[in-house]
Amino acid sequence: MSSSVETLFHIFDTTALVLRKEMDITYLEALAETGDNLFEGQILQESLTHSTIERLTKEYNKYKEENYKSEDIRKAFQLALLKGMKDGIQANHEMTPDAVSLFVSYLFNKFMEEKESFVVFDPAVGTGNLLTAVLNNIGGKDVRGFGSEVDELLLRLAFVNANLQRHTIEFFNQDSLAPLYLDPVDAVLCDLPVGYYPNDLRVSEFILKADEGLSYAHHLFIEQSLKYTKEGGFLFFIIPNFLFESDQAPKLHAFLKEHAYIQGVLQLPVSMFKTEKNAKSIFVLQKKGTNIQAPKQALLVELPKFTNMQAMENVISQINEWFTEKKEG
Repeated sequence: MSSSVETLFHIFDTTALVLRKEMDITYLEALAETGDNLFEGQILQESLTHSTIERLTKEYNKYKEENYKSEDIRKAFQLALLKGMKDGIQANHEMTPDAVSLFVSYLFNKFMEEKESFVVFDPAVGTGNLLTAVLNNIGGKDVRGFGSEVDELLLRLAFVNANLQRHTIEFFNQDSLAPLYLDPVDAVLCDLPVGYYPNDLRVSEFILKADEGLSYAHHLFIEQSLKYTKEGGFLFFIIPNFLFESDQAPKLHAFLKEHAYIQGVLQLPVSMFKTEKNAKSIFVLQKKGTNIQAPKQALLVELPKFTNMQAMENVISQINEWFTEKKEG
């Protein structure tokens, strides 16, 4: 861990602990409060004791925004989020592992490299970690971000996270499977929420609703994402490996065949996950449209452990070769 990330984490953590105790709130709520203070450059909470204000001021004075890269801020904020989430958070709120976010950033760049400006949307944005990781690694392009999240606290943390990293992201606090006030975007990023979707009435208009019983949220998110993507736009999903093995998989298969081209499936190292049945892959789609053609062959890769540098280099050169052949098409 770099010394910048350590310093920043210490500031986030120390001040969040002070506010948690003083305001009698959770660590994550306190983290949102302290993030707001840092962004605004002042202590916004009223009725704090004089000694608390002094302690906070001492820590905040160590924060010199211009000294830190957005990526350092993201990593430090992520460490604080992980600490807060240990206090008990639903499984589908777990953050995308950092190595995965960075690998998705690399793939995103490869697929989007022709575009100088674009709009990207994350329909299950959570705390904004995946979206900001990608935005931190695109370098010099004109990009607008959108994120949607039903959980109010997670969305507030995403907002603070984006502000501290100086990203222009517009957030919606809503169920992403409800109609969105959003024009079609160039790219979608999503670590898919996995499980059943409880709102039976809302799914009635979805093609991928279950014929009987509850529908799968992860299927509905794929359909909704394609609906809000421009023709030829790319979609980057983190999917469970069992996606195409469930009872509703044939319906999903038929839907994808009609609406999208599969560009790639990259299986993440199983060792990253608690059990094999929790293992995931990166799934890249391109929405069909005029003059949009299927790749000669999809990019199919089984990724080695991210710590195995030699094996990773080999895989990266294979992927780069696939992109070169795709261009020469």
